[in-house]
Amino acid sequence: MPDPSLTRAFRPPGPFDLRRSMLVLRRGPDDPAFRAGRDGVVWRATRTPAGPATLRLTEAADGAAPRVTAAAWGPGAAWALDRLPALLGADDEPEAFVPHHPLIAESLRRNPGVRLIRTGLVMESLIPSVLEQRVTTEEAYRAWRLLLRWYGEPAPGPGAAAGMYVMPEPRAFVLIPSWEWHRAGVDPKRSAAVVRAARVARRMEEAAAMALPEAMARLTAVPGIGPWTAAETLQRANGDPDALTVGDLHLPRIVGYALGGERDADDDRMLELLAPYAGQRHRAARLVLLTGIAPPRRAPRQRHARIARL
Repeated sequence: MPDPSLTRAFRPPGPFDLRRSMLVLRRGPDDPAFRAGRDGVVWRATRTPAGPATLRLTEAADGAAPRVTAAAWGPGAAWALDRLPALLGADDEPEAFVPHHPLIAESLRRNPGVRLIRTGLVMESLIPSVLEQRVTTEEAYRAWRLLLRWYGEPAPGPGAAAGMYVMPEPRAFVLIPSWEWHRAGVDPKRSAAVVRAARVARRMEEAAAMALPEAMARLTAVPGIGPWTAAETLQRANGDPDALTVGDLHLPRIVGYALGGERDADDDRMLELLAPYAGQRHRAARLVLLTGIAPPRRAPRQRHARIARL
């Protein structure tokens, strides 16, 4: 049983779907830092400023309102529990969102409990986002999984028994030899971007307390980190409802098809379609994605160009 001093309960301010809200943190089905079981329990291994922590989140109905019970282990347990409300979307304001398309209005109606979470941790979202640049998700997930297992550390408490790992400290990424990046399937451009960011990790983490324009500028000041990577990071670290992913291979076509019936929309067209949602464009795009609507596939899937094989 967890120490009672390392448990916390939180009642979300409105409808709440724990699993679907937290799944944005999972980097593939075998992510060593995240587990979401069929029993509804969510496990998270994280590196906080106070050290590693394992967090177990359980959702239960308490009368008519949902309630989340959290237990935490490790040196960072208290830090993680103190920031539990923000992690679970307490800072999110979904009531400020006004749908302008019937499709988005219906998606909002069907997904009232999906909130924008806020980890307050930049590097743990930035590094896997860099790994996802210009490759298939399968390749990126594999690289993240291997790097955590090779250079991370077993998650505290019961996380270790579940095979979970905490992300390495930033300086560990700086020390990874080039051949190990290659063995994980990470090309020199992406590994160099991770190393550059890791060298200024403290400056990167400061973006968690910044408004979106300043946070984007802080992250993209590092060579190899562009608007796509910065937006993917700030969606999770800051829970910013306007951090729209620009430069994505699929998102403009999905938004264009869902909102305009167009199969070949580009970033400019996506921005035009989402203009009514200024300040909430990421939330609008996420609601589109939750519908599952996508244009018919007319081209072959992206080729897997794995640069290393085990």
